[in-house]
Amino acid sequence: MAFQGFSLHGLLFLALFISWTELSFAEVPKNISNFNRKSFPENFIFGAASAAYQYEGAAFEGGRGPSIWDTFSRKYPNKIADHSNGDVADDFYHRYKEDIQTMKVLGLNGFRLSISWSRVIPSGKLSKGVNKEGIAFYNNLIDELLANGITPFVTIFHWDVPQALEDEYGGFLSTNIV
Repeated sequence: MAFQGFSLHGLLFLALFISWTELSFAEVPKNISNFNRKSFPENFIFGAASAAYQYEGAAFEGGRGPSIWDTFSRKYPNKIADHSNGDVADDFYHRYKEDIQTMKVLGLNGFRLSISWSRVIPSGKLSKGVNKEGIAFYNNLIDELLANGITPFVTIFHWDVPQALEDEYGGFLSTNIV
């Protein structure tokens, strides 16, 4: 899919970010063509959002450890409509700069991203070490967003428990995971 020559491969969801208490319309437009960006308050944030497993890819790169989604999608490919997995996904890990340029061209000023626990702490435990390559990826990503006038909104956990914690504790079925 292309938009004026730009790839949209990394934009999974277009989302709107705002405190709904600040949003009010004096009158709902009768004609949808009158409903546009100017219909929103000046500080309204238009953005894209996605989850690390669904868009990053690079499952075997940069020191990333396996997550429960890696295991599930490989063990039960029939449970996923197109039998895909997150090994490559949208390849955002390698193409984030291009995707951020696309966001900028679209006029977005916010991006909700999730940090993959398995990419920053592959074993799931600080005591077993932090992945410096993973930290560098997210630092570079956030710096690139800011350099392009896009505010990052970070989700620390988006249902991608490191497989090591699932194996050791049964995931969130055990209070030991905390």
